[in-house]
Amino acid sequence: MRSGLIPALGQTAYGLYAWLAFAAVTVPTLVVIAVTPGEERRRRLARAGARAIFRLMGVRLKVDGLERLPGEPCVVVANHASYLDGVILTAVLPARFGFVIKREMTKVPGAHLLLRRLGSQFVERGEANRRSTDARRILRMATSQQSLAFFPEGTFRAEPGLRPFHNGAFQAAIRGNKPIAPIVIHGSRRMLPSGRWLPRPGELRVVIDDPITWNDDAPSARSLMTLSRKQILKELGEPDLQHLRQT
Repeated sequence: MRSGLIPALGQTAYGLYAWLAFAAVTVPTLVVIAVTPGEERRRRLARAGARAIFRLMGVRLKVDGLERLPGEPCVVVANHASYLDGVILTAVLPARFGFVIKREMTKVPGAHLLLRRLGSQFVERGEANRRSTDARRILRMATSQQSLAFFPEGTFRAEPGLRPFHNGAFQAAIRGNKPIAPIVIHGSRRMLPSGRWLPRPGELRVVIDDPITWNDDAPSARSLMTLSRKQILKELGEPDLQHLRQT
């Protein structure tokens, strides 16, 4: 029993330290971003803050394929496995990216302010009228020169596997005639899965796959979704949970 108690205490101590490190960076970063003019400047500050969080946590964040990320405006789609995923992509992606996030995050006061200041867009997953309004707004944004980042699963669970996709990211790519960059995040589910509040020590790896492009004849949202899932699943190494009902 004692041999198992020591590692458990060590993990608890690390988890508490990780949250202290998170707060130590996030609070001053939020204050600075709140008063800093210019969206791209604020995003650069957030990127630096996200990287500092992982350094303080002692987490190695490795990125493969950054050179594959299109230089022109594009749509990123990534698997979603943990509370950490948004921070991970903030640390990895250039400042030109805006995030499309579930509207439940507006109920978190600090996070809501930070995400608003970074130009994030919120989408409703429940009430139909609000969902339609949000979808139209995102599609209008897709015609701008801004790059967008989505977690098309919309949510995550502790269970390994790629859940069904919502089609908003793929409709936005077609509307804006933008390439899609599939991204795979490894390690975040183990570090901080759904239902767990104390992070475990670990390593994170982000793989940026070859972009999906087309010429004049745009494919359907469904075909783009299928291609993106195929590329993500190939790298992810987890089960395809497409058969599950989307929640």
